Amino acid sequence: MPFAVTALYAGLLGLFYVALSLWVVKVRVKQKVASGDKGDPVMQNAMRTHANFAEYVPIGLILIGLGEAQGMPAGATHTLGAALLVARVMHGIGMGRLPHTPALRGGGATLTFLVLLIGALANIGHALL
Repeated sequence: MPFAVTALYAGLLGLFYVALSLWVVKVRVKQKVASGDKGDPVMQNAMRTHANFAEYVPIGLILIGLGEAQGMPAGATHTLGAALLVARVMHGIGMGRLPHTPALRGGGATLTFLVLLIGALANIGHALL
C-alpha cells in the first residue's frame, strides 16, 4: 500500500490539528473575539500556535511521503513521522501556554527543523543517485 506509513502520521497530525482548531475556537469564545485577534494577546497566541502548525506540517509530510515513495525504509519513515508528531505536539504545548514554555517550544521547533532537514537531504540524495 503506497504511503501507508506517511498516512498514519498524517492522520495523527490531522487529529492534533483538529484539537488545536477546537482550542482556538474555545479561546475565541472565552476572549469574545469573533474574528481576527482584536489585539488580544491570548487570541494572538492561540492563532499563531495554530498557524505555526499549519505552516510546518504540510512540508514535513510531503518530504516524508516523497521519501516513502522513493523507497525509504519503513523504519526510517516511522522515525521521521514520529519525530514530526512529537515535535509538533511539543511545540504546540510549549507555544500554547502563556507564558511560553521555552524548552518545549524550542525543542519542538528544533526537532521539526531536524525532520525537515533530514527529509530534504534524503529526497535530494535519492533524486541525484
